[in-house]
Amino acid sequence: MIEFVRSWIATHAPNALRVALILVLAWIIARILRSVIRRIERIADDGDPATTTELEKRAQTVSRILRQASAVLVWSVTIMLVLGELGVDLKPILAGAGILGLAVGFGAQALVKDVITGFFILLENQIRVGDTITAAGSTGEVESVNLRTTILRDADGRTHIIPNSAITVVTNATRDWSRALLDVGVAYKEDTDRCMSVLREVGAALEHDPAFARKLVGPFEYPGVVQLGESAVVLRVVVNTRAHEGPAVLRELRRRVKKAFEAARIEIPYPHVKIVRDSEEAV
Repeated sequence: MIEFVRSWIATHAPNALRVALILVLAWIIARILRSVIRRIERIADDGDPATTTELEKRAQTVSRILRQASAVLVWSVTIMLVLGELGVDLKPILAGAGILGLAVGFGAQALVKDVITGFFILLENQIRVGDTITAAGSTGEVESVNLRTTILRDADGRTHIIPNSAITVVTNATRDWSRALLDVGVAYKEDTDRCMSVLREVGAALEHDPAFARKLVGPFEYPGVVQLGESAVVLRVVVNTRAHEGPAVLRELRRRVKKAFEAARIEIPYPHVKIVRDSEEAV
């Protein structure tokens, strides 16, 4: 055994320099690729840490995939070259890998489907990091999009790891813009024209508020009466907002509408239960 080791060292010692050179080149190439990927993110960065543009979301999603793919490619090729320099016959390995890959392909069809679906999700720019989506029965903010899985975090802080093959329909609530829609009920005795006038005043105040004006995309719309309910006339107010700003605008709109209705003495009804008692005693 000792003689075999000595013989192997004597035979492959001259290759040690080439092996070292291969490893150094692989490390340099990996660093260059990471630098290029970081440059892509910097080019997409608008310089405002408070906002994330659509281009920034796209760059973050694509760069994460490129990091993974480049690392696998560079170090796989490096390992093969190093084994070749050490005298390992690569033909049986490559042949065995091909057969193993074929067997795994038949046995891991779900994995292959995940990867193919993930590729098209990224290619078609359906989902980006930071989007709020509903997919496979789960709703949350996209934290990561990989070739195999998509990771969401919901409003309760729970993480949902969804195989890409399970994503058949995606509902994206923050694609390009969002929306704040408020339906508010008023009592039947109230004058709906007066109620709509109060709602317009609230909308105009929000449009001129510097803290909220930048979150809006276009003016408020007032479709008017949208439903005659059992105990209320339902009025609607709607406005388009910047992506992810819809919930914040809607919360502020609710607060202001309630205060404005209270100031105007407009009743927001709630269900009443009327109990009728029979005064006659059963005989």
